[in-house]
Amino acid sequence: MARKVPEINAGSMADISFLLLIFFLVTTTMDVDSGIVRRLPPMPEKDAPIPEVKERNIFNVLVNKNDRLFINKGWGDIRTLRADTKEFLSNPRNREDLPEKKVENIQFLGDFPVSRGVISLKNDRGTSYNMYIQVQNELTAAVNELRDELSRQKFGKPFSELTDQDMVSAIQKAIPMSISEAEPEDIGGTK
Repeated sequence: MARKVPEINAGSMADISFLLLIFFLVTTTMDVDSGIVRRLPPMPEKDAPIPEVKERNIFNVLVNKNDRLFINKGWGDIRTLRADTKEFLSNPRNREDLPEKKVENIQFLGDFPVSRGVISLKNDRGTSYNMYIQVQNELTAAVNELRDELSRQKFGKPFSELTDQDMVSAIQKAIPMSISEAEPEDIGGTK
């Protein structure tokens, strides 16, 4: 008489496979794409006049296809971009070659000299994404540091810790995020 071979219960194998699949789905982390958090200005009216901006009020930042910075008529460095931007926007010594200031009455701050400076950012189509993000981070960090300094001076805590929306608005009016970004084009600059 032939011996019977015991059968394997396949039902429990399916259960184990399902549990392993669930385990790996739960424990695996997925990379989530994130972008640059910035609120875009509203679209201008069709017939709205284009405001004239004096050249002294524009901080030109160009990034060429070789990831080299050109800042206001001279080669720049990503390591000094933040400090250069802060110097430009704050114009602490009221230099004639840096932006004008307009005194505005701002709630919680009183009469405050607001910079009329605008950061103009332009990239070459060949600019690497890494360099683009580095430049964006440095420009945003410069504005955020100026806001932090003013917030500490006026309210005793950094801008990021302000909970009163009126105080947040006051700091944002005093130090606006004035970054104008042009559409990428072939800038050149192979040197």
